Amino acid sequence: MKISVALCKVPAYHRPQVRQTVRHLFESLEFNVGKTARVLVKPNLVVPGNCLATTHPEIVRGVCEYLLESGAIVTVGDSPAFGTTRKVASTIGLETTLRGLPVKIITLGSPVPVVLPCRIRAGISRHAMEADLIINIPKLKAHSQMRITCAVKNLFGCISGFRKALSHCRYGDVSNMFESLILEIHQFLPRQFCVVDAVTAMDRTGPRTGDPFPMQVMGASESPAALDTAVYSILGLKPEQVPLWSESRKRMLPGSFLEELRFTLDRPKQLEVAGFRIPKRLIPVTFHPWRLLVGRIRSLLTRM
Repeated sequence: MKISVALCKVPAYHRPQVRQTVRHLFESLEFNVGKTARVLVKPNLVVPGNCLATTHPEIVRGVCEYLLESGAIVTVGDSPAFGTTRKVASTIGLETTLRGLPVKIITLGSPVPVVLPCRIRAGISRHAMEADLIINIPKLKAHSQMRITCAVKNLFGCISGFRKALSHCRYGDVSNMFESLILEIHQFLPRQFCVVDAVTAMDRTGPRTGDPFPMQVMGASESPAALDTAVYSILGLKPEQVPLWSESRKRMLPGSFLEELRFTLDRPKQLEVAGFRIPKRLIPVTFHPWRLLVGRIRSLLTRM
């Protein structure tokens, strides 16, 4: 059975248009949220202050509105590299944008220790594991270690704060181990639905700094791997250019091959864009323990 993906063109972050597009994506995929479902909305809130590197607030609001209209109980959460989710939400305008909606903003703490199939021990947030549904809202952006990231990588944010940096330090220089960590997290998470923010993507470098790229696309799927495959195909990328995509295909993960996908709205060919710059050379995923310590201190200071 083919995996359904919905793609459509969205010129700008205009609230009425974003709201209409979100509804169109959910309905075209016939996705039923369920009344009283406890839903975790998981945007990319990587760092305070840089709106380009984070999921746009209007898309988060559009998704929350749709969920609330469906009768869901909605929480917005992430595990930022520095500071708290509320701190990031405040600096990028998300807190203001969500004002008036009955949603909570939380940091994904309370880690639950799990052992992944690759034998890595990870601390996945209890808030993520105990939700009935996760709405994964990645920002499409270049990444200096992964070349480009989208829905699959955004689930890494379900690992609680400091443990993400620790994973970089421990496993970043072990062949395919970091990719395995990211790809195997989803096995411990509840049902998911992904909505990508690629209206204005970020190219050249990342994950925290880069340049705006007017891609004008939103997309959705129940499969993060399928959504990534579709979006990377719009950009004309090849699997061998993207470590996570390449590893997904080696594992034969459903959705990692374009021919496995069924498009309910536009096809990637109709939305193709040229000129998206990805890093030519990747920097190591790992980093020195001293940098880990400095980052930890910085994170604690931003919480004050």
